Amino acid sequence: MIRGTINKKKESERNMEFEYTLIKSKRKTISLEMRPDGSLVVRAPNRTSKREADAFVKKHEKWIESHRKKMDERRAQTQNVQRLTDAELKALARLAKKVIPERVEFYAKQMNAQYGRITLRCQKTRWGSCSTKKNLNFNILLMLTPIEVLDSVVVHELCHLFEMNHGERFYQRVYAVYPEYDKWNRWLKEHGPELLARAGLRN
Repeated sequence: MIRGTINKKKESERNMEFEYTLIKSKRKTISLEMRPDGSLVVRAPNRTSKREADAFVKKHEKWIESHRKKMDERRAQTQNVQRLTDAELKALARLAKKVIPERVEFYAKQMNAQYGRITLRCQKTRWGSCSTKKNLNFNILLMLTPIEVLDSVVVHELCHLFEMNHGERFYQRVYAVYPEYDKWNRWLKEHGPELLARAGLRN
């Protein structure tokens, strides 16, 4: 990983610095990711130079500023949410243990996907993940979302069994199984911080 910064000069002559982490891999396209803590990650092909990464970040200045502003607004909204009790969290865990494996099995059959172990946790940042050993991990807080959101996360992680990246072929698989993925992914991005805050996992 390579760390890099670019300077943005505004009309007021004030400099704004965007720091990012550059991760190179055997991918074909360059992409920008903003993590829940507001940090930036540029994922790029191995041949990408520091100058090209800087230019890509600079090109997306407005996107970065807009998303950080939205994140600040969401954090403000989560300051006074009602926290879940230990009993409520345990109830969510029991419900997740029943519901999530059923949804995984349902979509895995459609996709002819073979997976390993399913682990359920109350997590701070991730809603789901897939390991190279084909083990799946899901956040029990998904039980607080519409079933469509849960399904979108399940399909996302099952698609990683075939494509361990977020490239074009990965999303082709996602949309083929779940055409409304973008709609429910947006829902999770908009409401997810509040759900995390209810569990005491505010960023």
